[in-house]
Amino acid sequence: MDFKHDPDTDFKDPEALSSQEAEDQVQALREAIAYHDYLYYVKNRPEISDETYDALFARLQELENAWPELQSDDSPTCRVGAPPVDSLKKRKHASAMLSLDAVLKEDEVAQFHHRMADRFSSEKDKYVMEPKFDGLSVEVVYRNGSFAYGATRGDGQTGEDISHNLKTINAMPLRLQKNKNLPSFLALRAEVIMPMEGFSALNKKRVENGKEPFANPRNAAAGIIRQLDPSKVQDKPLTLFFYELLEIEGTAPESHWDLLQKLPEWGLKVSEKNKKVSSFEEAKQYHQRMKEARDKLGFEIDGVVMKVNDYRIREDLGTRQRSPRWAIAWKFEHKKEITRLTDIVVQVGRTGKLTPVALLEPVDVGGVTVSRATLHNADEVRQKDVRSGDKVRIERAGDVIPEVVERLKEQGRPRSEPFAMPENCPVCGSGIFQEGAYHFCPGGLACHAQLEGAIIHYASRQALNITHLGNKTARALVEKNMVKDIGDLYELGIDDIKKLEGFADKSAKQLYDAIQSSKKAGLDRFLFALGIRHVGIHMARVLAKSFGSLEKLQQASGSDLQKVPEVGPRVAESVSGFFCDKTNQKVLKHLFEKGIEITDVRKNKEGPLKGVTFVFTGELEAYTRSEAEQKVKEQGARATSSISSQTDYLVAGKDPGKKLEQAKNNNSIRIIHEEKFQKILEKGV
Repeated sequence: MDFKHDPDTDFKDPEALSSQEAEDQVQALREAIAYHDYLYYVKNRPEISDETYDALFARLQELENAWPELQSDDSPTCRVGAPPVDSLKKRKHASAMLSLDAVLKEDEVAQFHHRMADRFSSEKDKYVMEPKFDGLSVEVVYRNGSFAYGATRGDGQTGEDISHNLKTINAMPLRLQKNKNLPSFLALRAEVIMPMEGFSALNKKRVENGKEPFANPRNAAAGIIRQLDPSKVQDKPLTLFFYELLEIEGTAPESHWDLLQKLPEWGLKVSEKNKKVSSFEEAKQYHQRMKEARDKLGFEIDGVVMKVNDYRIREDLGTRQRSPRWAIAWKFEHKKEITRLTDIVVQVGRTGKLTPVALLEPVDVGGVTVSRATLHNADEVRQKDVRSGDKVRIERAGDVIPEVVERLKEQGRPRSEPFAMPENCPVCGSGIFQEGAYHFCPGGLACHAQLEGAIIHYASRQALNITHLGNKTARALVEKNMVKDIGDLYELGIDDIKKLEGFADKSAKQLYDAIQSSKKAGLDRFLFALGIRHVGIHMARVLAKSFGSLEKLQQASGSDLQKVPEVGPRVAESVSGFFCDKTNQKVLKHLFEKGIEITDVRKNKEGPLKGVTFVFTGELEAYTRSEAEQKVKEQGARATSSISSQTDYLVAGKDPGKKLEQAKNNNSIRIIHEEKFQKILEKGV
């Protein structure tokens, strides 16, 4: 059965095989699939067609299903179908995973070379030069040739076990290629990366599905590889390169270059750009070549690494606390690139801010294919005078966020009309307003671009405190079109909630009950929950106390609002504009139709705690600081932030600060804890 070089896919029925024939065929198939994975993912030179490979893989699955006793943890079929883990467990590394000292200037690398100079006994092969991958550093461990586990770098000593996800990466063999000298224990350092082609395709898909795109391939790889469910990883475009020895039991290589030659023999992927050099001049030439080639590599690098080759010299040099003395990272300068601006569109953020975005002809900037860049606001577009069709220079600010740096003049080329901000929100149609240099959509509760953020804010603890409704759930409700405005929350049934990922009978009922219990709310909390611009929790309380009811606040004009202490023109305009907006009026009507009840606020400041002053320090279990302060204010007391002669009570929670010592030095201040504080709220002083 030569499935490696001459695969025959005309298989007998499994029932026609003896147990020994099935075992032999399973073993031959595993070796062949591992071999063809190696050729395809490591060497980039496949020998068989995709159809033939799929037939071999399907046959292996068929035999393992028919003969369960032949299943094995290092079978290629184990790359898929693994159950999700409950959490990422900690793994102590076989050897410390250190970081590298990083430099930009040539003279700093020259200083490193001079420090190494007297260590070399030969003029040959002093250093190994490698591309500095911009991905996620991981530890990969093999025992007796079989994959044992893998972990993130973490703090360098301990990382998170991501074995279930590493197994889904086809470039990582589950069993090393057969070799007489396989070590009994092998711990290697590798870099998980996302190639540029896969990154572009993944981001395109995310944007089309209304999700935020990943900032760069490194962030994408890091976020995906830490998923709990491997099924969410197996179809993602990840690969990895091996580049450093952490620990070995068995015949050890004498030099780093020897290791890099041995790894491919075992089926492990290394960079084809690795190179031995014997002088600083050769190292400089390598750095320059890689800088010029970085756009053509197909994956991101942000510099090169210069390592001492001889392991004995490395051992003599030793390490610092966080970095080895025998290696240095020589980083590249940030890149600027030139491309064509094809259009300027307006993106609506979660807070309603409208941002002009430049759509670009795809261009590699610092190793990333950039097809859009921020223009911040209309003033910047005017200042840079960029228009559709212009040639522009792009830079990745901080080597991450792309932005348009400048327009490049082109003689004789006609230009399009200057950009202008739209008069209405491109998502919900609300009339936009300007505040300083920025434009905003007042649609708020009814604008789908802001809906996810609006739900999260509405459910937050200081707003209506809908427990079990977090970011992930809010995103799912919007993506599945289950909530089109805030009022739709109250139409959700338990069966609806169970359709969301992560919800079963009990958790669905908990969220349902939490939503229903939020129907009764104080005016101040409800105002804050609406997310009116410039109305934080304090301003919501000011407005609630001043107007007493939502009806009176809705009827207040801008001038009425400005008569309230602390309310200036900006807040007055925002509040009156919010309640005048027809889309917001529809959402409010929807909320009241679903049973929202707002408790009016008494303007009378008399209360059982009138004349008493409280100060809080430390963390309370039942209340946030602002909630505790609001509780005493509702009963007529004052809450101040500092100890003074007017202080009556200091409420001390967990981990109190200096205020506790100050109160102890003042015999007139009573120091109480949360239990006593709760009794005062219930029964008075």
